[in-house]
Amino acid sequence: MSDIYLVDDHALMRDGLRAVLEDAGHRVVGESDQPTAALADLVRLQPAVLLLDIHLGQRLGFELLEQIQQRKLAVRTIMLTMSAQARHVADAMRLGAAGYVLKGSSADEVLRAIDAVQAGKRYLGQEAAQLAVQGLTESSTGEALASLSTREHQVLLMVVRGQTSAVIAEELHLSPKTVESYRSRLMAKLGVADVTGLVRLAIRERLISADER
Repeated sequence: MSDIYLVDDHALMRDGLRAVLEDAGHRVVGESDQPTAALADLVRLQPAVLLLDIHLGQRLGFELLEQIQQRKLAVRTIMLTMSAQARHVADAMRLGAAGYVLKGSSADEVLRAIDAVQAGKRYLGQEAAQLAVQGLTESSTGEALASLSTREHQVLLMVVRGQTSAVIAEELHLSPKTVESYRSRLMAKLGVADVTGLVRLAIRERLISADER
């Protein structure tokens, strides 16, 4: 039996996971949809395993992964996400995740991943393993995206979803001038000239869907 913490922005997903995990004899000690609240809980509750989604509203699970790494928390993290992006697998492993499983996987695979990381191993679901191999041959655009910091990636997603610099600044507790600097840096790194170019790139690289605009 493992003590497990859940971070996902869909309550229905968390409820389903809780049922599966508890039926298998694990104990869900807490859950959240926010990285900041989750970090405080992880420090307090010290669970053995964290199941973490990448996309948490306007924030990213990678932000929590970085904090876990910086604080040297002992929790073993499994990314459980819809994100079938090769660079996301690479980024998760680089930031200390012990496993990566797509949400379309079976409950049995999630349980196998938990057993594996509890035994000190790393676990990649079958599709995630294929994505990891694919990441070795990603395009230069993919490499540029992979080079973005967590904060840059966060600003990118907010920009391409149509949020203004003022709104982004308030949400991330930054100055509008700092947000504008992030926007300019993103365009330079990704080789685009304007926000329209960023949106096209985000849709092409499946960071967002066209109906999010």
